[in-house]
Amino acid sequence: MIDSKKLLADLQKEVLKLQHDLRSRCDAEPTVDAPLKAQYEAARARSRTALTYKAWREDELTNVAVAWVLGCVFVRFLEDNGLVETLHLAGPDAPGLARARDQHEAFFRQSPGLTEREYLTHVFAQTGAFLGMTEFFDRRHNPLWSVGPTGDAAAALLNFWRRADPSSGRPIHDFSDAEWNTRFLGDLYQDLSEAARKRYALLQTPEFIEQFILDRTLTPAIATFGFRVVRMIDPTCGSGHFLLGRFHRLFNLWRDSQPDEVPAVLAQRALDQVFGVDLNPNVVAIARFRLLLAALRVTGTRRLRNAFDFKNNVATGDSLLHGRRFREHEGHTTGPQTMFDTEDVFRDELKHHFDVEDVEALHRILGQQYHAVVGNPPYITVKDRALSELYRARYPSCRGKYSLSVPFMERFFDLALRGNDEFRMTNDE
Repeated sequence: MIDSKKLLADLQKEVLKLQHDLRSRCDAEPTVDAPLKAQYEAARARSRTALTYKAWREDELTNVAVAWVLGCVFVRFLEDNGLVETLHLAGPDAPGLARARDQHEAFFRQSPGLTEREYLTHVFAQTGAFLGMTEFFDRRHNPLWSVGPTGDAAAALLNFWRRADPSSGRPIHDFSDAEWNTRFLGDLYQDLSEAARKRYALLQTPEFIEQFILDRTLTPAIATFGFRVVRMIDPTCGSGHFLLGRFHRLFNLWRDSQPDEVPAVLAQRALDQVFGVDLNPNVVAIARFRLLLAALRVTGTRRLRNAFDFKNNVATGDSLLHGRRFREHEGHTTGPQTMFDTEDVFRDELKHHFDVEDVEALHRILGQQYHAVVGNPPYITVKDRALSELYRARYPSCRGKYSLSVPFMERFFDLALRGNDEFRMTNDE
């Protein structure tokens, strides 16, 4: 059973140790630091940031450190709940831990010159080879590939997961959960890094508020347009609470309507109607992971090797900057700024994307409107001057010292279909 409080306390220490190691490695090895520096220079050239390189890199290294820890959490959850047969990190009990050690030894017999850094990347690659898991560990989406820790730091991280109770031989942290409850992931990430929590204004939406909001958005949208066509988006999706709630409601409607259809087909239909975007690649990974496990559970799939290749519509990116505006023709102004249709700023997302941002997915997701738009936008001010000015240029509501909730509210209404934007459809259950 997952002990969230103890897990959080222990992983906070691991993240700090990894941050220090990554920072030291970048400082000592220019070739390791170079890709990060190139990303920063490209972003600064497009006015995506005005931070110094040191400050910008520190934020990125926080994301990288968390990604290494979070990748291990994903693997352990899969191992401890029997979703994978081969154990690489630890497994849920003493025999599982022994099997994981055997895999470790076999790896180094074949590749004696490598380190535990390469072993962990091997584990991530093996896990990412399963259907449905590709996006979790591929180089386009996961910041852990930006910088790897030293071999010693990777060994310390691996040993952390293998710490065992002397009396039972079981690993200290057990991720077994018969219900596959994944809400702990959002709760964990919210406090895993103090720096990330402040930067992204991480704050979990309580479940009763999530249900309250869905009752007043999804339910009327279904009544108006019909459950078969409803599209919903959360442009600030975080770890996916709203996405999970929508998925389950839509899947239940599909199942009740077509009880003889293959459950995996119905699950994919529900996933096709749920969309999310977030600036933080690690919370996007959590949201994707939670949706995948939800789809596996409702279809009765107990092993990843037997899984349907589920696809989701969750992407990393800035919902305020990426994607088209749908009210540009209305001609809003903001003082010296004029129309919404400045080519460089509004038609091609500044012609800039960070490496982890999903360019094609962002164009697709933020290039259409939705029957319902929900979310819990961050209530913080933007510390990066360049980014703040980009938001001011695109959103007339950004005046004076504004909170990010201001442009997000404008964006929410922008992404929503109006009554005359689409013919209303009846629910044909």
